[in-house]
Amino acid sequence: MRKLTYYVAATLDGYIAGPDGSYDFLPFEGEIREAILAEYPETMPAHVRGPFGLTDTPHRHFDTVIMGRGAYEPALKAGITSPYSHLRQYVVSRTLTSADPEVEIVAEDPAALVRDLKKQDGLDIWLAGGGKLAAALRDEIDELVIKRNPVVIGTGIPLFDGPFAPTGFLPIAHRGFDSGVSMITYTRK
Repeated sequence: MRKLTYYVAATLDGYIAGPDGSYDFLPFEGEIREAILAEYPETMPAHVRGPFGLTDTPHRHFDTVIMGRGAYEPALKAGITSPYSHLRQYVVSRTLTSADPEVEIVAEDPAALVRDLKKQDGLDIWLAGGGKLAAALRDEIDELVIKRNPVVIGTGIPLFDGPFAPTGFLPIAHRGFDSGVSMITYTRK
């Protein structure tokens, strides 16, 4: 059965973006960039795959991406309507009515969508964000891969933006980088 993996960058204080949705304070350079390009090449948006030499790179983990409207908005603002055209793309939103033909808008229960996708053949499913969607899918998340950045921002979009609901995960892998970034993988307890 396929897994749902919440693969995301976060600050030390648990935010995935600033209050305005910005994330440019989370570095993507040096050894962390090289590690991500090698291990998670399919998580690079389509418009940068060529410049990073990933055009013919096979997917290692995911063939499907699910994101909330807030995670999709930066691409739309840049005129990119299909940011991950190399993956099956789903955007969970009650307000978006249309998108690129390669992007499926999901207005109803995202958990039902994930349960259906898990039954299908294929690689795993990447939850790209945001915090509200992660909270709505908390019971469906099988794995967390958190790129913990050594920065504190004080407020913003939290890793999980939902009701109090303690959910246990166990760390199964940890990789530290000279930049201070740690990539930690957790599995559902």
